[in-house]
Amino acid sequence: MLRCGGLRRGNPHLGRRDFRGFAVGVRTRIAAVAALALAGSVLVAGTADAGGHSSSLKPVATGLDGPRGVSTFGTKVIYSVTDGSVYATDGKKTRKLGQVPGGFPPAIDTSSRGTTYALTGAGGEPGQPIPPGGATLYRLRPGRSPVVVADIAKYQATDPDPYNQADPPTESNPFGVAALKDGTVLVADAAGNDLLRVWPNGKIKTVARLKPRTVKVPAGLGPDAPPAGTPFVAEAVATSVTVGSDGYWYVGELRGFPATPGTSQIWRIKPGAVGAVCDPARPYKGKCQRYADGYTSIVDLAGGPRGTLAVVQLARDSWLKFEMGGSTIGSLYLQYPGRHHKAGFKRELVRGQLNLPGGAAFSKWGDLYVAGPIFGPGAVYKVRH
Repeated sequence: MLRCGGLRRGNPHLGRRDFRGFAVGVRTRIAAVAALALAGSVLVAGTADAGGHSSSLKPVATGLDGPRGVSTFGTKVIYSVTDGSVYATDGKKTRKLGQVPGGFPPAIDTSSRGTTYALTGAGGEPGQPIPPGGATLYRLRPGRSPVVVADIAKYQATDPDPYNQADPPTESNPFGVAALKDGTVLVADAAGNDLLRVWPNGKIKTVARLKPRTVKVPAGLGPDAPPAGTPFVAEAVATSVTVGSDGYWYVGELRGFPATPGTSQIWRIKPGAVGAVCDPARPYKGKCQRYADGYTSIVDLAGGPRGTLAVVQLARDSWLKFEMGGSTIGSLYLQYPGRHHKAGFKRELVRGQLNLPGGAAFSKWGDLYVAGPIFGPGAVYKVRH
């Protein structure tokens, strides 16, 4: 399961890859990006690949330190950066909405009433105590200190992952957030492999658990990895959540070690569900059903107009290939709805132009925004498509 907190530019320690135990990467951090930043890599929008679509990027906010979270409210675009600060801009004026414990930019979302929530991750090394303020959901108040809504790690300590494959089953690394109209908030936990619902008074319920999937080990992982083609039970790693225009809740997966490309799924969950199971062996049963498949290393979702989802892939070759020194190029897709509550066709936008993108959001008018890279100098862009 993913452990992305604590990845400071001064801490280039790589995520664990102890292939001897074949249990690594399940909770690994994407920390190699910090090493790239230290090495002087300039992680900015890249050059479009040949054959790419006619979409393009228009900067909205530039010179940002590791932008990741994105949300919108009216004409404002809201975004988060590495030190935990959250800002809102209309393209002319920028206002600070608040700051939560930093080291890794928080996930954010803004409710239909204009309340912005910030979600911190676990921080530090897998298996180590969570630093103060980590794994916590906050409500921001401009000009005042943020309010703690819920301690996610405290809840997860009492709600172990029954499908855990490695590391303590009570670990928590909240990574995705979505504000609902009724004042509750959805949280996707990348270490707990589950989706939680948080009430304003701090009450939490487990909405759904994502079961692991048996995948085939890809080639190119080195001599200490299992041979290519070996079946391997890989954890789901729930990194993202959004609400679709149909009102259903959608959750995206990163895919744990060996991070096999094309094995990240998007799940469609019935609103109000409690204790649902998202099972790749029975993907169309119950209150959590597979909506889309074939993605790689999903880190964010955004619900758009007419059933469209924006899907952000951290690295199109997989987070593990990137962590091993591979390409930093990520992806942004529009996933269109199909029939019978399943996905239809998808279209890649700004192909080859995004390095390590972290988040995306639609405005109420259907404008699409994306942020990245999550380490190094970056920006928030409006995507012309």
